Amino acid sequence: MKNKITAIIASLFLILSFNTLQAETNFGISLMTGQAETSGSEKENGSADDKNTKSVKETFMGGSLYLEHVSDNGVAIGIDYVPLEVELGDGKRTDSSSGADSTSEADTGDRKASASLENLITLYASFPLNVGDLYGKVGYHMVDVTTSETLPNASYGDDDITGFQVALGKSFDRTKLEIFYSDFEEVSLTATGGSGSHKIEADADVLGLKLSIDF
Repeated sequence: MKNKITAIIASLFLILSFNTLQAETNFGISLMTGQAETSGSEKENGSADDKNTKSVKETFMGGSLYLEHVSDNGVAIGIDYVPLEVELGDGKRTDSSSGADSTSEADTGDRKASASLENLITLYASFPLNVGDLYGKVGYHMVDVTTSETLPNASYGDDDITGFQVALGKSFDRTKLEIFYSDFEEVSLTATGGSGSHKIEADADVLGLKLSIDF
């Protein structure tokens, strides 16, 4: 979180300093929709033989706020913040065991887990392609991965991860429409508490459409 705040402050100073070059600074909102695909696995007691895998596709809708500086040649740098969470997926299974010496040691019960992306911040640069009003965009993501789970005597924590984005868009006066692809680094979380060792690893990517409106 500290690195994220530092990046936000540095980006704002950069954008505001460029404003002295008599170019344009835009503030706006975006609406977006798309699909998040997550592939993950859980290992119990560090054993590759005791491994559960799952792939999930989730459709999402959301919005964001952005601030950007556009230079005279059409190149823009900006910062985009998504205040809403994007669900990556959830899962449930029931385990039973009759081999334990006592009931308290039995590896039984329902196991539920879900994960979401929250506080997604993107630092980006866009540039005209000199083909109609098309533009390209590249971005760097910083985001919190939060988990919610029901496990016997154990819990997973949260994590901060990064990612990248590429996009192709078209400008329409004060609005822009773009298609984007985002890929996030792998999440690796180890459960704390309980009698065994549980570790989850997951990788997520997102494909979506975004409509931006300048004020």
